[in-house]
Amino acid sequence: MPGFELFGDLERAEVNDVLESGVLMRYGFDGARNGHWKAVELEKAISKRMGSKYAQLVSSGTSALTVALASANVGAGDEVIIPTFTFVASFESIIALGAVPILVDIDDTLTMDPVKVEQAITSRTKVIMPVHMCGSMARLKELKALCDTHNLLLLEDACQAIGGSYDGKPLGSYGDLGCFSFDYVKTITCGEGGALITNNDKYARHADHFSDHGHDHLGKDRGADTHPFLGYNYRISELNAAVGLAQIKRLDEFLAIQKKNYSVLRSSIENLPGVQIRTVPDKGVENYSFLSFFMPDEDAARGVHKKLGENGVDGCFYWFDNNWHYIKKWDHLKDLKSLGKLPEELRRGLPDYHQMDTSQSDHWLGRTISVLIKLGWSEQEVEDRAKRMADTIKSITAELAN
Repeated sequence: MPGFELFGDLERAEVNDVLESGVLMRYGFDGARNGHWKAVELEKAISKRMGSKYAQLVSSGTSALTVALASANVGAGDEVIIPTFTFVASFESIIALGAVPILVDIDDTLTMDPVKVEQAITSRTKVIMPVHMCGSMARLKELKALCDTHNLLLLEDACQAIGGSYDGKPLGSYGDLGCFSFDYVKTITCGEGGALITNNDKYARHADHFSDHGHDHLGKDRGADTHPFLGYNYRISELNAAVGLAQIKRLDEFLAIQKKNYSVLRSSIENLPGVQIRTVPDKGVENYSFLSFFMPDEDAARGVHKKLGENGVDGCFYWFDNNWHYIKKWDHLKDLKSLGKLPEELRRGLPDYHQMDTSQSDHWLGRTISVLIKLGWSEQEVEDRAKRMADTIKSITAELAN
């Protein structure tokens, strides 16, 4: 991770097809594009790879979440349950529709705790949205059972975990809807882009129309399209889709490299005193984009994170202090700071997150370090990194023991 590390001839060839035709838009201009429909081809490739009936390409992972929610008729005042550890796009997509993000604690999977999810369900809850952070999944079996019991939708935010699987199904395909991000630092990239997948005919039709100003896409004359409902512009360009079309063909290649590098790093630290590897649910296979582990306490985690940077181990993240990924610094959400007036249903429904007890999430994230797994490392670089990581952890734990 990320896929841009290994850009090559395949990506250039796909992009050149688009440039030579001169048609950069995914719709229309049939005669000029020389038979090249990169977005359509990529949607078919995503559907095949994910085992889903439908895929809809959009302009970003954030767009994918927004369109997925809209396609399922989520709107003002509806509650969507998400974890306290995620990316800000998760709640941005919910708020964009006037719905209410309900945040719940994480557990040792670094994803939402099903016990906390069940406690958060109300008569206004419409969606449970697990976020498969740092390459691994939530406890999907338990969450699916809650959805079935309470007649809720399961929407998987798999933007950070493409290529992982649960119970033999690709992440994103286990729920009613699944979303991916193809931004510049994801396992496979379009530069900017995203996609949603589903097996539901209605959601797929809604997503197709909503992501393109409500166009019904019937016939070949775009100007003659009708508009069954309001929509917005979440389209991807043919140039971005062309990059993604090359990259998805390489997904298994990238996953194999990530797993190899991840395994070397993990084996160097997993048996060290004080180290606990992040829990992957039974029947789950992560995509190996991050190695995440817990130290015994916050002081140890801070010390190890600081020392890793000093010792030349880059790409290490201490999420507990991160502005984008943890509730602790989301004052713009807590105070609903907006450029325009927000729906009253959202203002009335949003809990007072300044008062939320996040001690359970703090317990796990305050002890967590995540190490990015790169594709471009040589074998020697991986071995050197593994040794520096192990030596650093041992030095910090020894200092704290004295």
